[in-house]
Amino acid sequence: MDTMLEPVGCDLDARISSVMDVDEEILMRVSSDLNADGTYGQQWVIVSNRRILVLQDDDAIEIPLEDLKLAHTEPLVGGSRLELERVADRTILIPYSFTQALKFSELARGIEQIRKSEPFAVRMRLDRVRCEKCNRLLPERDGICPACINRLVVIGRIAKYLSPYRGRALLLALGSVLTTGAELVPPLITKKIVDDVLIPQEVSPGNLESVQLLGLLVLALVGMRIVSWGAEWLHGWTITWLGARVTADIRSQLYKCLELLSLQFYDKRKVGALMSRVTRDTDRLQDFLVDGIPYLIINGLMLLGILVMLFVMSWKLTLYVLIPVPFIILWGMIFWKRMRRFFTKWMQGWSNLMSRVNEALTGIKVVKAFTQESREIEVFGKGNAELTEVAVKSEINRAVFFTTMSFLTGLGVLIVWLFGGEEVIAGELTIGTLLAFYSYMWLLYGPLEWFGMVNSWMTRAFAGAERIFEVIDTPPEAYEDPKKAVSLPEIKGSLRFKDVTFGYDKSKPVLHEINLNVREGEMIGLVGKSGVGKTTTVNLICRFYEVDRGSIEVDGVDIRKIRLEDLRSQIGIVLQEPFLFSGTIAENIGYGKPGATFTEIMEAAVAANAHDFIVANSDGYDTQVGERGSHLSGGEKQRVSLPRAILNDPKVLILDEATSSVDVQTEKKIQEAIGHLVKGRTTFAIAHRLSTLRNADRLVVLDGGRIVEVGTHAELMEKQGVFYNLVQLQQEVSEIIAVKE
Repeated sequence: MDTMLEPVGCDLDARISSVMDVDEEILMRVSSDLNADGTYGQQWVIVSNRRILVLQDDDAIEIPLEDLKLAHTEPLVGGSRLELERVADRTILIPYSFTQALKFSELARGIEQIRKSEPFAVRMRLDRVRCEKCNRLLPERDGICPACINRLVVIGRIAKYLSPYRGRALLLALGSVLTTGAELVPPLITKKIVDDVLIPQEVSPGNLESVQLLGLLVLALVGMRIVSWGAEWLHGWTITWLGARVTADIRSQLYKCLELLSLQFYDKRKVGALMSRVTRDTDRLQDFLVDGIPYLIINGLMLLGILVMLFVMSWKLTLYVLIPVPFIILWGMIFWKRMRRFFTKWMQGWSNLMSRVNEALTGIKVVKAFTQESREIEVFGKGNAELTEVAVKSEINRAVFFTTMSFLTGLGVLIVWLFGGEEVIAGELTIGTLLAFYSYMWLLYGPLEWFGMVNSWMTRAFAGAERIFEVIDTPPEAYEDPKKAVSLPEIKGSLRFKDVTFGYDKSKPVLHEINLNVREGEMIGLVGKSGVGKTTTVNLICRFYEVDRGSIEVDGVDIRKIRLEDLRSQIGIVLQEPFLFSGTIAENIGYGKPGATFTEIMEAAVAANAHDFIVANSDGYDTQVGERGSHLSGGEKQRVSLPRAILNDPKVLILDEATSSVDVQTEKKIQEAIGHLVKGRTTFAIAHRLSTLRNADRLVVLDGGRIVEVGTHAELMEKQGVFYNLVQLQQEVSEIIAVKE
């Protein structure tokens, strides 16, 4: 149970209650997996608002919070330990293995927050690394355990996607019934031919009635073949159509959900792994829908029909025939339980390999810049070799499985001939019935073998389906109730930060108690060292993330209550690393305003000082930018992103290092454009070169996630505080570079 309040047994609960005060609140309660001497065992650490209690086998150590000097974790060989340093006594050491590292890291952070009287903010629910049911390691953190999937629930969810296609589903059911019937009838006709035609013919040769009956029975076999062909054609065509449509619907819903999910969802997941869900998981699901479910139905009906036929013909021989069945089922269960481990490793390896390929190809310029092609090839080769090894082991085990199955079904053949032959000799069974029995026996073992194989198939398909449904079930980004959301079609542009605290990991705040009033049309420069929270601040304005505590108001309305579309459609943003989509320059400028006219696009480019460089290209606005804007320079991409940001005439403009990676001439043109664009707009500007923020109405200086200074450029320089030191440091660096040049 990956939580900071782990459940305890009755004895331990009574032991804790005996030393706790009535009004004392337990904030954290976790266990380690090692004893004090490092052997495997269990120790408990209980943290309340007054004390820390360490429970060992027969010992209890109590540490009042005022006696605690420091709580921290210390890495060791093979594990780590929590160290609770006391003011006037020895340090308490609590060892644990690496599997408990995340939990104890949060525990130490929480203890320090309580000791320092800071706001208590730890992750009470940690990422799961093991399945809560079977304790197996999960393929990915907080992921799906393939071994514990509820197949009936998954089938039920998939079946709901069939509701728009009820007519085709009925055709599929009809095809399945006809196919099953066409397979069950021929052995009965064979029995009729042998018992009613061939055997009597040996007694009285030349019988015309026997010849006529033979012809009718053969015609019946031909009819069954035609029915079987028609039924299989109907069945195959219907399931292919249904499988493609259902998979397309699921894929569409999956992609829609991916587009609507928050950035926090993507922060925790690899893009390659998500791409695998859209491609490989949906393909695997389609394969199962086309080749799995239909034959699951048919083979299920076949088993039922065959057993009925066998018991009708000879219940005694049927029991003999069923002797190998328990061994077949048992062998299948043992084998596919083992095979699940291979499939899980293979899926995890495939996902990791695709993530690595995605990273390497996306950053191909970096790879080539550092001449690391051979390194990437080696890393891919290693991952590919591991994947191949798992696949080979899987196929070897599969071969062993099917040869063993053939041996077990061969025993069934011997049983039929031995005991069935005895019954024929004894006159208890006809030869035709024995031959029909023989045919039904192979029809029986076939579905049984298939059910053993489909168990693995279903596991992989359902694991993929669960991974898909995991995304679909994730709450979308717009948390506000559409009926209660405040509509703000025209934002004026005043903003107010009230005690805003935020961290991407809630236990590690990036911003602390930010308070700031921004007037309509004011230009605010955000200044500070790297990592102090400048970009985080503008991310919160766009509501890419939700504040942990406090609030941000736009025109006096909490942004969490504003319709997300109204908020973002009136915010223009230029990112530090501009992203362009494949297509033309005009398409990229007009991306935020579908249906924008060419005149509107050109006017935005003129306003952003980008028109001249665009028309200098031979294709002008129709110039192809390439994947991720690869055909343009960094400065050109930035100059395309500026008109894209202002095409909608936003009331709030965000410039996140808009001139960080451009030459002096380009920077001058961008600065001139910015000078025009900020008029009449509330602007937040983050700049690497502090001199570029001279024209800002106010500069907000951040340090350690807190606002330490606010004022104009001149006021802050006169104050000679944090901002002054930053400017001086930057000037010194510039002078050093100038001397070297």
